[in-house]
Amino acid sequence: MKDVGMKPETLRSATAAASFYAPGHCLQRIADRDTEKGDPQASARIAGILAAKRTDELLPLCHPLPIHAAEVHFTVASDRVVIEAEVHTIGPTGVEMEALTAASMAALTLYDMLKPYAEPEELAIGETRLLDKTGGKSHFKRTLKQPLSATVLMVSDPVADGHKPDTAARQVVDGLEKAGFTPLDYQILPDSPSRVREAMQTALAAGTQLIITVGGTGIGPKDRVIETVEPMLTTPMPGLMEAARAFGQRRTPYAVLSRGVAGFAHNSLVLTFPGSRSGAQETLAALLPSIVHVLEIHERFAGHAG
Repeated sequence: MKDVGMKPETLRSATAAASFYAPGHCLQRIADRDTEKGDPQASARIAGILAAKRTDELLPLCHPLPIHAAEVHFTVASDRVVIEAEVHTIGPTGVEMEALTAASMAALTLYDMLKPYAEPEELAIGETRLLDKTGGKSHFKRTLKQPLSATVLMVSDPVADGHKPDTAARQVVDGLEKAGFTPLDYQILPDSPSRVREAMQTALAAGTQLIITVGGTGIGPKDRVIETVEPMLTTPMPGLMEAARAFGQRRTPYAVLSRGVAGFAHNSLVLTFPGSRSGAQETLAALLPSIVHVLEIHERFAGHAG
């Protein structure tokens, strides 16, 4: 089963369709909602909605998801009934399989209710397919259209002294490279406000589009990154780190201890990540779609201004 624990929850929807083929007199019964077992459309609708809600029990590798809305619609044509199932959730993975399962179960229910009125060879289910899906990677991009520059600053005395490996900032660097950031400058700095300020000013002067510090966001006596970076922000964006803390809080209660800030320093987007490996990884997972979106909007506006 795929691990989706590091994927952000987003609003997701999917629509699937299936066709049920039957003779004309059977299709008329569906249109009239009249069979010996009752209303075929009402029964198939309920069966489809129930199937959407229990897809994880039917398909062994599907994740259980909260189904916030599900509906099944029927269109009676000359040779078939077209079934459309629409499903919505807020979750870390999509609802394509829920929509496909709902459409398939609705078609099976029609088959069951119409089989007394036709020969087996006269009934068929076919053309089950996904029509549309939104949310997740298909809707909230995690990769850039065009490369942008980035700087990652690991701020830690133990890492700078060689007493501890850098597992946090390297996670961020790898994630940004996969997202298409290049050139990407990576530096290890001690817990020195003057050194952090100098590295920040160098990156800003170079026009670096994204600057991320890793470490120094806690409450220790040497955690002074926030005090160094925050005065440099010209356009604060508190919502970014609020989202990161909320994402982390669902995974560890200690996420609230990060004092991270974010915003633009002139034309550079600046973010301050926590220094633990899990904290940095969770923060990037939570913010990467927003980082990509914000920077691409900013670049577009900057292009118009030029």
